[in-house]
Amino acid sequence: MPLENSLAYPLLLKQVCILDAASISTNSPLLSDVLIDRDRQIHLHVDVNQIPEDINIDERSGLILGTGAIDLYSTSGEPGHESRETITELVQAAKNGGFSTVGILPNTQPAIDDIAALEFWRNVQQKYGDRLQPWGAITKGLEGKQFTDMAELAESVIGFTDSKPVANLLLVRRAMEYIKPLGKLIALFPQNPDLAGSGVIREGRWSLQYGMTGYPAAAETSALAALIELVRLTKAPTHFMRISTVQSVELIAQAKNDGLPITASTTWLHLCHCDRDLESYDPNLRLMPPLGSEGDRLALIAGIKSGAIDAIAIDHTPCAYEEKVVPFEVAPVGAIGLEFAIPVLWQSLVTTGLLTASELWKALSINPAKILGVAQPQLATLFDANLEWLVDAKAIASQSKNSSYIGRSLIGKVI
Repeated sequence: MPLENSLAYPLLLKQVCILDAASISTNSPLLSDVLIDRDRQIHLHVDVNQIPEDINIDERSGLILGTGAIDLYSTSGEPGHESRETITELVQAAKNGGFSTVGILPNTQPAIDDIAALEFWRNVQQKYGDRLQPWGAITKGLEGKQFTDMAELAESVIGFTDSKPVANLLLVRRAMEYIKPLGKLIALFPQNPDLAGSGVIREGRWSLQYGMTGYPAAAETSALAALIELVRLTKAPTHFMRISTVQSVELIAQAKNDGLPITASTTWLHLCHCDRDLESYDPNLRLMPPLGSEGDRLALIAGIKSGAIDAIAIDHTPCAYEEKVVPFEVAPVGAIGLEFAIPVLWQSLVTTGLLTASELWKALSINPAKILGVAQPQLATLFDANLEWLVDAKAIASQSKNSSYIGRSLIGKVI
């Protein structure tokens, strides 16, 4: 657990809000004193006889001790783009942000599409443990044409995705049929490329006002409806990535009511921003899918409360400085976020009363573990909801600085 260097051990934290699996499931956080010993092991419900004489006591308010956060999918710069972000930097960013596990999309260079590519990730895991978990590609080179040897990859990956839309629905059906017996998840990004066109902002009032090419909501929902029908046909466990519209939340809720084996996630930025926020033409808010309307944002939050949307992904995507210092419409999509997603989500959703602390943590930790079929995370993330700090570009772990939050003051920090 990353803790501030100023904290001295052994340490007694007074009246900490505990967000473990049990309290999250009942939406009833507990308050407890927490003892962190010299080896940084955590002890709850401290007996007075356990407390060392040389204990340091911290009585600040607003401390949250939660299970380690799990990011379903993010992009690694290494291998292939070490000038954006190295593995060491990615691991440090995850630690700084309170994430115990990060799912790595297969869109590296080379792509994670064969055993040779997986050898790199085996070496990474020998060094860093299971903190970084690779997804396997569905198709060779992520080209949507020829299947990878999924049976060969299955043992070493958390699931299969091309991390971008796969237009050939027959190929998607066959992929579902091949992956299902392997006991792995298939993750799909619903998008109709023909309808999406060159859209960079959600089609509507703000696309007209800002003079940018619109991306219709139907580009997502028409593709999602077709993919849901394939799940109905194959009964293959399927995860839908980057959900961003009101209609998509409704389609997923109905499919779940029908008993289909699906889960869904949205990204943290789609919960914290909407298309109106693009008036600055900040290329760090150029995302795919583009930011939705305020109605979409509120529907996604309601979807998390209702369970239609299971998880919040960070979709951390490092881009070099020169890649993003271009006009909005030609900038590459994506933003970094592992180091400041939790405080921004807390400010935007918990402080405002849109979600409870348990609901947020469930979507960041408990549910992602269930989706990936990994062990439930242990208490590992200490968060100070009242700590104000400046997001200093020099202090963040990544070489890439593509975030609209750099230079801004935030309240709440993983310590």
